[in-house]
Amino acid sequence: MLTGQDDLIGHQLPTTFDQIDNSDPAWMERLWYTGHPIDSLNVIFDIGLGYHPNRNVMDAFAGVAIAGRQWNFRVSRQLRPDPLLTTVGPLQIIVLEGLKRHRLVLGPNASGIEFDIEFLASMTPHEETPHMRRRDGRVTENMARAQQLGRYAGWLAFDGKRINLDADNWYGQRDHSWGVRSEMRTDETHPPLTFYPPFLYAWTTAQFKNRGLHIFFKERAPGDKIYISGEEVFTLGNRVSSRNQLTDVTHNLQWHDDPLGQSLASGDLHLTFADGRQRTVSIRTLPTRYFLKGGLYGGLKGWFQGDFKGKFYSETECWDLTDPDIRKTTRTLADQIIEVRDGDDVGYGIMEYGVGKGYAHYPSVQVHPPI
Repeated sequence: MLTGQDDLIGHQLPTTFDQIDNSDPAWMERLWYTGHPIDSLNVIFDIGLGYHPNRNVMDAFAGVAIAGRQWNFRVSRQLRPDPLLTTVGPLQIIVLEGLKRHRLVLGPNASGIEFDIEFLASMTPHEETPHMRRRDGRVTENMARAQQLGRYAGWLAFDGKRINLDADNWYGQRDHSWGVRSEMRTDETHPPLTFYPPFLYAWTTAQFKNRGLHIFFKERAPGDKIYISGEEVFTLGNRVSSRNQLTDVTHNLQWHDDPLGQSLASGDLHLTFADGRQRTVSIRTLPTRYFLKGGLYGGLKGWFQGDFKGKFYSETECWDLTDPDIRKTTRTLADQIIEVRDGDDVGYGIMEYGVGKGYAHYPSVQVHPPI
């Protein structure tokens, strides 16, 4: 079907923009944003939207977390007849200027979360190494993804209060991914579950005054990387150079004695870049993190990203993160605010992590589920 986007240059197929090159139901496109202040470091928001053209679904989420509590809003709609309209109920994402300015809006809803926020890019974007994986001959992942560091301005309301977001104080990051995405099912109430062999997963961003870091790696065993991607980036307008690409990471991580789940305390990452430079950055986690189960990562109560829920459907809840049953549900995968020291520079960002059972290091946290 024709949409307004078909008036733009850039077609890749002899068909309209609302169609893709295959019928794999796992093909999706996702927009994701998160932000936090750097003065208090006591609140984080997460926002995401998923486009599932072969499932006829567009879904989205928004959430806010402080230490000990998390508010979630989830929504889904039938994709067609508006396949490229990035609006799901009261949540809307508008690209005002590509790679520079995006507007994020959530109107009144049962969660109590509302916002009108603008993402303002501060750094050049990072294009990840392509993701390609087969299992028993079948393509299980074939996707592209890019991230960008920036600032946020506007306002955010939750829990009966409204706060203003100042671009000098509110740091954040966003990403955009598209393609066939590997299945992730960790909702124990609705098997089958995805099988994970031993692994360490770490995805990290850090933003300093005039530069930023992107660090992403997965290991089957210490030093045995199955994926690595990363880059040192600089302020918007600077040219991207291959010499700033990340080529290796080694790690030494320390963990909290958390009886409810995997909780990173601090760590050192030793980085090697394409031009031969090496340096070590030190990470300290802050108490605030948004558990991504709230956005259906891995599925929640039988609802998985891309599931058809009819013409329109939404859910909300507020989680007490000190409740052991809630923490069992949230598992490990989260966007956690971090402080990063790189030489004399101090920056802030987020980190996602998880350690799978059987990985040769960090055995103490493997009693809790990863992802």
